[in-house]
Amino acid sequence: MSGVVLVSSIYLYVMYFFTFNKINRDFTQKGPGPVTSPTEEYTANAYYELYGGAAGGVNVWVEITSNYKKNKVQTVYYSDAKSDFSMEWLDEDTLSIQNDEPDDPHSNRSIQLEIGKEIYHENGLACKSLLLKNTYETCYQNE
Repeated sequence: MSGVVLVSSIYLYVMYFFTFNKINRDFTQKGPGPVTSPTEEYTANAYYELYGGAAGGVNVWVEITSNYKKNKVQTVYYSDAKSDFSMEWLDEDTLSIQNDEPDDPHSNRSIQLEIGKEIYHENGLACKSLLLKNTYETCYQNE
């Protein structure tokens, strides 16, 4: 019985108390960026997180630094990395993220995000998190 309670507690904690602090930054590589917004208020940087050893894969996340608010950093995008990845500012508050595998029509993880209001987390953990729920207006995940 205590095993069931323990496993349930861990599951609930992971599901509803998720933060991006759990990203394994020990095995990361710098990705594209920095990409600075038109008025230089924000800077976007991408990072790659290797997982699973030689047979594993790569995750990508995008952090936005607010240059006018004492370098406040927030993670706005987290997904499995595809071969075609790039970022571009469409306007002062909208970042377009291209993350696609051209040969696989089901691999597109591209999105346009309004900074400060929207985030994307591929498997939806950030969308279910009670800790992040009030931080963003909209959270997108892969369907």
